[in-house]
Amino acid sequence: MKRIIAYLATSADGFIARPDGDVAWLDRPRPKDFYGMPTFLRSVDTVIMGRETYEIGQRLGSALVEGKRNIVLSRTLPSFGIPGATVENADPLDLANRLREEKGKNVWLMGGADVFGSFLSAGALDELIIHVVPVLIGTGIPLLDATPRQVELKLRTTRRFADGVVKLHYDIDRSAPNDLNISS
Repeated sequence: MKRIIAYLATSADGFIARPDGDVAWLDRPRPKDFYGMPTFLRSVDTVIMGRETYEIGQRLGSALVEGKRNIVLSRTLPSFGIPGATVENADPLDLANRLREEKGKNVWLMGGADVFGSFLSAGALDELIIHVVPVLIGTGIPLLDATPRQVELKLRTTRRFADGVVKLHYDIDRSAPNDLNISS
């Protein structure tokens, strides 16, 4: 069965981008295997991203992942509005279950914070792979939206790269009592 995997990078202080979406702090010399990205890309056939992530990617010149089925989540874009992508306004769990039933490879949940949060809260995320980049940016878009939740993770692997990036690979612990409706 396909798995829904969030694969991303954060600053050491937990941000995925600056407040305006800028990710220039990610521009750094990369190790030969590019943090395992080519291997990961071979393991997925579908990419899900939010509208804002898509728009930031457009500004950077590479919005869609070539050779993959791209799904952009949006309540405002027309379903026919993006050549090379499908626009969905679906419940995260419904979309995840529909994709899991299809034959093929895993699904890359690209982001951003609202997308990660909504899939996590819906119980629609299976794995979380975070590359912690050794830089502090002080403010920005956090890894997750501000929805109160407690979701237990099981550490699968860690890997330290020569440049100080640390890769943390977690499974969502479905055996733990995850509280997705914590009162504030």
